[in-house]
Amino acid sequence: MAIFRLNHAVLYVRDVAASVAFYRDVLGFGYTETGDAIPGAAFLRAPGSSNDHDLGLFQIGSQAGPSGAGRTTVGLYHLAWEVDTLGDLEDLAGALSEHDALVGASDHGTTKSLYGKDPDGLEFEIVWIIPADLLTDEDRSKTGISRLNLPAEITKYGREARSGVGISRVN
Repeated sequence: MAIFRLNHAVLYVRDVAASVAFYRDVLGFGYTETGDAIPGAAFLRAPGSSNDHDLGLFQIGSQAGPSGAGRTTVGLYHLAWEVDTLGDLEDLAGALSEHDALVGASDHGTTKSLYGKDPDGLEFEIVWIIPADLLTDEDRSKTGISRLNLPAEITKYGREARSGVGISRVN
């Protein structure tokens, strides 16, 4: 018996409507068939996902304090979602910037990542993975993390290069 992927994540949020608006309008998530059938909750699906839902949101109210995870308490650091193309990553960088939600952009060698925060300050990552047939020895041997130069990556790989082919997916 082996785990082979993450099916969904559930977040506690202050205001479910504000969180739904963010994940829908900025990141492109949509309601599932069950949508918001539970009062104070919403279930969302990432574009192109075959999951019943990828993200559950449960409202706990405006009195909720900020997450102390990683600073004062143990807890989840972030979730990471993979995009289909480097162009998608560029589009999301613009959307996150437009909503003051982009907090970082990193080059991890084989992956190119954006970091954002949702309305409750919960951090997430959006990642594009270099396809196996485009990986270079330089990509594989990179150590550490550097600042992402997204225009240079698009020049190198193209806006339409599909993420993770041969690594995180078969085709």
